[in-house]
Amino acid sequence: MLKRLDPKQVEIDLYVLTGQGELVKELPPYVKLLNREYSELSVWKAEGRHKLRKTAVRALLRKGEVIRIFPYLCSNLIRMLVRGKIYPDKLLWRALADSGQQTEEVYDLAVAYLEGGSAYYVADHVKAHKKAAFIHVDYVKAGYTRELDLDCYLRFDRIFVVSGEVRDGFVAVYPECTERTEVFPTLLDRERILRLSRADGGFWQNPVADIAEEDGSIRILSVGRLTAQKAYEVSIEAMRLLREQGQKVRWYVLGEGEERTKLERRIRGLGLGESFFLLGDVENPYPYMRQADIYVQASRFEGRSIAVREAGVLGKPILLSDCSGNREQVEDGVDGLLCAFTPQAVCAGIVRLIQDADLRTRLGQAAADRSNREQEELSKIYELL
Repeated sequence: MLKRLDPKQVEIDLYVLTGQGELVKELPPYVKLLNREYSELSVWKAEGRHKLRKTAVRALLRKGEVIRIFPYLCSNLIRMLVRGKIYPDKLLWRALADSGQQTEEVYDLAVAYLEGGSAYYVADHVKAHKKAAFIHVDYVKAGYTRELDLDCYLRFDRIFVVSGEVRDGFVAVYPECTERTEVFPTLLDRERILRLSRADGGFWQNPVADIAEEDGSIRILSVGRLTAQKAYEVSIEAMRLLREQGQKVRWYVLGEGEERTKLERRIRGLGLGESFFLLGDVENPYPYMRQADIYVQASRFEGRSIAVREAGVLGKPILLSDCSGNREQVEDGVDGLLCAFTPQAVCAGIVRLIQDADLRTRLGQAAADRSNREQEELSKIYELL
């Protein structure tokens, strides 16, 4: 989005609440980074996670913040325990937001581009004539509540959501925001994706991955963080079923996250060390996408996966679990396939694509055509201004 905004029309300041992230080098030169200190460490690598934990602890200890928000932490922790799942990161967003860098600037528009801390920070600590928030995930399934938010979304003039299903889930919790909530799909730079996909790299230059090139295996690719949301244990189990059926396939995952150790243990336990690979983060994932035969995303839930849309740009046949977010990514049987969220259904969908090369070609071409037709939505930002 920052690259698409016209510097002749707007002046842009950016503040990154965590003060870290590897994409800082991608910032356009006309964007002013406000952070006094900034680290390029990724939060999905061990060193970056350690730094983020230190940042969160400092935020809690700053000027007795932990004492001030202690009732908030306790009440929301109890609610999480009652619901059966604790989200430590979501509890800490409040401390990070309240200890964030302060500015006296009065903006025409302040945008919270992420749920949680960014929304709290913009709602409570930024002065602006208009405020907008973005929501990229299924609000309830991701663990957010009005009690966690302290009703912060009531203070936004516009809430942009990445899909219709995400909108439905959000306004069910915030019915007062129905009229100011609208769909704003994440923008893609198609030309950049196509250009980078032709760069050196990918399976052919990865010593772990190029074994598939040697034996002619079908390459399956998934891209996404190693988190519970992405449910890679389902994909691993589907891979076991494919092996039992004698299918000549190998499955590769690009992404890093806190579930790596657990997933590696499961892969070893099922004897899939030579067929299911966690390749970690790569700087340029697009050669892998271009060289893959099938793209699969068997998630528990999604907002509107950027990786799925990128695979569509590159004309890949796509198989998705039939869950919120994914249903708006493809039209089943037209530009992709949807399947039930089970290893058996994922396996069956992959086998169907393996056995029908014409179907793979037709779905891939339709996905590329769809990505080319999607309209940009930047006018919605300019309208607010």
